[in-house]
Amino acid sequence: MNDVIATILNHRSIRQFEDRPLSDEQINTIVSCAQAAATSSFIQAYSIIGVKDKEKKRKLAELTGNQEYVEKNGHFFVFCSDLFRHTVVGKREQKQVTATLESTEKFMVALIDTSLAAQNAAVAAESLGLGICYIGGIRNHLEEVKRLLNIPDRVIPLFGLAVGYPAHLTDKKPRLPFAHVYHEDEYEQDMERFNHQLDDYDQLISNYYQTRTNGQRKDRWTEQIANMLSKPTRMYMKEFIQKNKLDLH
Repeated sequence: MNDVIATILNHRSIRQFEDRPLSDEQINTIVSCAQAAATSSFIQAYSIIGVKDKEKKRKLAELTGNQEYVEKNGHFFVFCSDLFRHTVVGKREQKQVTATLESTEKFMVALIDTSLAAQNAAVAAESLGLGICYIGGIRNHLEEVKRLLNIPDRVIPLFGLAVGYPAHLTDKKPRLPFAHVYHEDEYEQDMERFNHQLDDYDQLISNYYQTRTNGQRKDRWTEQIANMLSKPTRMYMKEFIQKNKLDLH
């Protein structure tokens, strides 16, 4: 096993960081690695906003659900899908690009490009001995985040990435069984086998939580996910996307 694979397999979310900022060199390395990610048709449809301002970090922590580690970390990155740049490109080259930029396909391209870049950044950070935590709570209040970070139309802050020196290492959280995720030649739909795999995984996760919390928590994975999915959240997203000149068709 090489160092890259070991770094990836050792991933865990870190939510307590030392009071120690990243250096400019570390930030530049992480962003450069993000930019090295694959990008559809070389479109590079993302931007990254690094937040150093303490008041802005405090406000972002509030907007994301009072997550302290959004404020207290070595550096906070906001990953944005970005088609604003391509609006400018169209004007520069005197080409009509609006219909393409408002297509569902290019919207998906921007989301994928951003996610690939972010995962490169995450692996790079962890390879430097840093810890990371993705922050989906950025999408709790997107209008406020856009105003706070002066983000233009056709740019969506998708998630944050808190990076820093770990103050506390959590245990690795067990993932779904390999056979439940990897299919060959077709999607396996044997429901007896499918549910048996979920039974085994439920027991594994329940044991994990009991050990981690000294018996205070023992919920199963299917229980946890079903409860989460039964409570719709961020249902304003379609309206927000359309308002930001991404009328998908």
